[in-house]
Amino acid sequence: MDSHAHIDGPEFDKDRAEMLERARAAGVEEIIVIGAAGTMDTVERAVALAATDTRLHVSVGVHPHDVGKMDDSWWPRLRQLAGSEQVCAVGETGLDYYYDRSPRALQAQRFEEFIELAKAVNKPVICHIRDAHDDAKRILRESGVDQTRVVIHCFTGSADDARDYARMGCYVSFSGIVTFKSADELRRAVAQVPHDRLLIETDCPYLAPVPRRGKRNEPAFMVHTAEIVAQAAGLTVDQLARHTVDNTRRLFALT
Repeated sequence: MDSHAHIDGPEFDKDRAEMLERARAAGVEEIIVIGAAGTMDTVERAVALAATDTRLHVSVGVHPHDVGKMDDSWWPRLRQLAGSEQVCAVGETGLDYYYDRSPRALQAQRFEEFIELAKAVNKPVICHIRDAHDDAKRILRESGVDQTRVVIHCFTGSADDARDYARMGCYVSFSGIVTFKSADELRRAVAQVPHDRLLIETDCPYLAPVPRRGKRNEPAFMVHTAEIVAQAAGLTVDQLARHTVDNTRRLFALT
């Protein structure tokens, strides 16, 4: 299962059906579509896409890059969608201090608000955290959210950060970055996460793994990420697949 993918975007408009078939052929049976972007139209597009295929599940949120574009008038529809049976999670939401495309105080405010939404609708929360792990851990702890219903997606922190999140009870998800030659610390981080808290993802169309680096990423490429994560976790690829499928189903309450 690909636990985090942006397959609703225009990058896939020309070959979306074929891409989904390539995913299935590669053994990726289900995909979490992330309905989080700079407009409500893009959120609605992700929800509509997921409704067309039983292999697709969907979350709703606003990326920290885009919270400066968010209007409070979005909340009624976001709450309605988040509370619906079709939507399996809230997010992505969080803190990105690397790009700082939105003011940090506003990122924190919206992060806290989306955590409260997740609590209100009893859904897990998908967190985008980059260069902001201390603040993220503090906000998560202070929020009172059930940490076992939190995933730190596309993890890029240190091994110590991964250990901290795991001890809190959070899931930690690794993307194609873990395959990059320079990602030794990230591979060490994998070893800090218990097998029952590991997830893998593409974050496509971004972050294609080696040997596809530089190409448009897609769910079929996740096999390359799985090989490296399995090695770092001391598992076979088949063992990792079983763990990550079970973990993804548990986190998102998928039957």
